[in-house]
Amino acid sequence: MTLPPYAALLGLTEEPGAEAPTFVMPFAEDVLGRPGFLHGGAIGGLLEMAAIGALQQALGEEEAQVKPINVTVDFMRGGRDKPTRAKGVVTRLGTRVANVEATAWQDDPDKPIAAARMNYLLQR
Repeated sequence: MTLPPYAALLGLTEEPGAEAPTFVMPFAEDVLGRPGFLHGGAIGGLLEMAAIGALQQALGEEEAQVKPINVTVDFMRGGRDKPTRAKGVVTRLGTRVANVEATAWQDDPDKPIAAARMNYLLQR
């Protein structure tokens, strides 16, 4: 998967997975919010990349344009100065709309720092 320029700005790398890839964002000056914590926009961007990665893997070889309809992000904990991971799950894949959930964590996937629900319009 070719990552967009915003993913490169965030320093994202992709780890392949059986159902969806996991995206890893290192802690760096470019993603810094208040001192010692990740910026909420960087976390939101990581979640969006994870959701789109999961959706593209679910679509497989099929050509489709993916456009966001809405995004809801729940911030649960402050992101600290360590790598942050995120993974998406496609909860519904229709002919025109897809629903995707994504979760970001640092040390333990069971203790997420943020989660997002996203709806995408699919143009096949």
